[in-house]
Amino acid sequence: MQKRRLGNSGLEVSAIGLGCMGLSHGYGPATDKQQAIALLRAAVDRGVTLFDTAQAYGPYTNEELVGEALAPVRHRVVIATKFGFTFGDDGKQQVLDSTPEQIKRSVEASLKRLKTDVIDLLYQHRVDPDVPIEEVAGAVRELIYEGKVRHFGLSEAGVQTIRRAHAVQPVTALQSEYSLWWREPESEVLPTIEELGIGFVPFSPLGKGFLTGAIDQNTQFDSSDFRNVVPRFAAEARRANQALVDRLGEIAKQRHATSAQIAIAWLLAQKPWIVPIPGTTKLRRLEENLIAAQIELTAGDLRDIAEVLGTIPVQGARYPAHLQARVGR
Repeated sequence: MQKRRLGNSGLEVSAIGLGCMGLSHGYGPATDKQQAIALLRAAVDRGVTLFDTAQAYGPYTNEELVGEALAPVRHRVVIATKFGFTFGDDGKQQVLDSTPEQIKRSVEASLKRLKTDVIDLLYQHRVDPDVPIEEVAGAVRELIYEGKVRHFGLSEAGVQTIRRAHAVQPVTALQSEYSLWWREPESEVLPTIEELGIGFVPFSPLGKGFLTGAIDQNTQFDSSDFRNVVPRFAAEARRANQALVDRLGEIAKQRHATSAQIAIAWLLAQKPWIVPIPGTTKLRRLEENLIAAQIELTAGDLRDIAEVLGTIPVQGARYPAHLQARVGR
């Protein structure tokens, strides 16, 4: 597995990481625990070193899973997790809270769940409009000084927030959605973090599964699957967006690759400091995704893809309104 550095931080990770959320949260019932542990350890054996989790995934259960799975190989991996929520009286409702006191409590709890004495990369999961980002960055700076955290990250933050945070505590990585069907970061975010020397970790690099070609307008999701409330996954949007997937599949066929591999290879070709974190629950999909690191798209390939993106507009909003309000702050 090739390695990449996240910006100027010196943090080196595998060119493709693993998003662990879907093993516990968001895409239907949780994966059997032993199967999930086996998958995580198989990823390590295949050269993956960046593993992404969060307190909110479960909540808490994904961190526990990642901690148990990676404890025997802790010295070989980089663990990223996130703070920024409490979970209401029912233990599930997400309530933004990035007060310094809550950050420190959250980190202590995450360390225990992850079975480690240090978090390699700690993200603010969503910007809290009630807490100045300078206070957030300052709290993480103290945790770094104490040796409980190594690197500071932001998730889905806007460019002014990134700049203000970075002035207090250098930001190692920004995590946001970026893929062939969500390219908004190209307008402001990517130029800003390139200027500041911050790495980029795209989640949902396969469009929450749509870019694999395995989902169509007739696909039925489990009742607990997050995609049921995403406008881009409404049946009419899927029907309209199928044209993009079909063209991607044609390009993949020409390269003797899969649509998923081309989608990930396209991300890797954008900048050398981009490290996508596709998620999966299946070993064969993990292995398929990792092959993308070996695919070098030619200038002709990139032109063909750009032509497709320029002629087939993606239909449907990325998030329902209440979740969209939390991003880009």
